[in-house]
Amino acid sequence: MIAKAVSFVAKSGTGKTTLLEKVIAELKQRGYRVGVIKHDAHRFEIDYPGKDSWRLTHAGADTMLVSSPEKLALIKRHPEPPPVDELIATYFADVDVILTEGFKKSGLPKIEVHRSERSATLICRGEEHDPTLVAVASDSPLELDVPLLDINNTAQVADFVETQIIKG
Repeated sequence: MIAKAVSFVAKSGTGKTTLLEKVIAELKQRGYRVGVIKHDAHRFEIDYPGKDSWRLTHAGADTMLVSSPEKLALIKRHPEPPPVDELIATYFADVDVILTEGFKKSGLPKIEVHRSERSATLICRGEEHDPTLVAVASDSPLELDVPLLDINNTAQVADFVETQIIKG
């Protein structure tokens, strides 16, 4: 069974990662197995020249898995960015919930993170009305057609994820 997923979206520098760190810790404390997918619009590198994995990947390996007693890292080349649904189905069968950071154009349910000092407008309620928006976590009052969560109340955000996404 594929776990339930929700994407946290926001403009850069709004605090998505900070909020996610807190929500992950809260959900773990409640006993949930949590997976996370971070969308990176830029190229990132976890493999460096001189490392055996780098040497093997640059020799032509299409898939490279580094495994240790505590964790593993998968390096897989792909010509096009895989859809988030494919990532979830392939890599996250062993978790209860998947929290993604980014993927604002996906069909996943979304919680938009908003800070009044950062922006007056919402991504999901701006020029395009995103029907997948399920809540907004903000530091200021907003008139919305979805629930407004307090960005500074981690338990409230985790409660929403638990009731609407995991158990929903």
